[in-house]
Amino acid sequence: MTEIPFTKAHGARNDFLLTWASEAPASGHDTIATAICDRNIGPGADGWMLVTPPTADGPATIRLWNSDGSEAEISGNGTRCAAAFLVDAGLLDVDVDILTGAGLKHLRVLERRGKSFVFEMNMGTPKITEPQATLPLQAGGRTGTLLDVGNPQCAVFVDNFAFDWRKVGAEIESHPMFPNRTNVSFVRPVDQHTIDVRFYERGAGVTMSSGTGSTGAAAAAHARGIVSSPVTVLTPAGPLELRWQNEAILLVGPAEIVVTGTFYHNGE
Repeated sequence: MTEIPFTKAHGARNDFLLTWASEAPASGHDTIATAICDRNIGPGADGWMLVTPPTADGPATIRLWNSDGSEAEISGNGTRCAAAFLVDAGLLDVDVDILTGAGLKHLRVLERRGKSFVFEMNMGTPKITEPQATLPLQAGGRTGTLLDVGNPQCAVFVDNFAFDWRKVGAEIESHPMFPNRTNVSFVRPVDQHTIDVRFYERGAGVTMSSGTGSTGAAAAAHARGIVSSPVTVLTPAGPLELRWQNEAILLVGPAEIVVTGTFYHNGE
């Protein structure tokens, strides 16, 4: 049996378990992720993250595994949680640099109340790969904007959520047209500065919110001329605020540390 210490945090109810890389086993991370993220037999979360503190030679680094054991390039909400973890440990202050699988990300603490934080995070410049792709779905043909925000995104525009968007999201996420799978957002325009979004994330399924998903949804809506900066993304967990700085998108959102503990991994 292996003892794995963890800290649980959530960014707008998108929850993660964080472990210092030096305190985690050297291998078997995919298997550990599925066990520790299980909401019945483990602490439960959307993902498990290994965090390496900054050094004199470089920034803090993170690696993220989804709850299904697959490794992800980045999570916007998860990166804010890692930033809270690092600041709370006294390793970083107001300005936070974190090297992710999608490159170096800069965050800034806007507010702190105990173990609750609000960060502004530079999400980078989205890359639109297909403005209006046809999605050959069994549930009926739909179109989506395909883009990259450090991870793959498919934004599907809808008039309402009165359909089984969870089933459609699962179908899109694992469709053969996406050999590496994709994150999916269903986007309902509200007004020139507001969209309402639901998320089906690659490797995690339905989540209450998503930082990269919100970024992708806002970028897709902006590319279609539906919204202009700033944009409020309404999620089931509450609003996230985004604004454009030149071509990059800055996202403001919360991160809160809620519990620490030890997971006893039996290796099965």
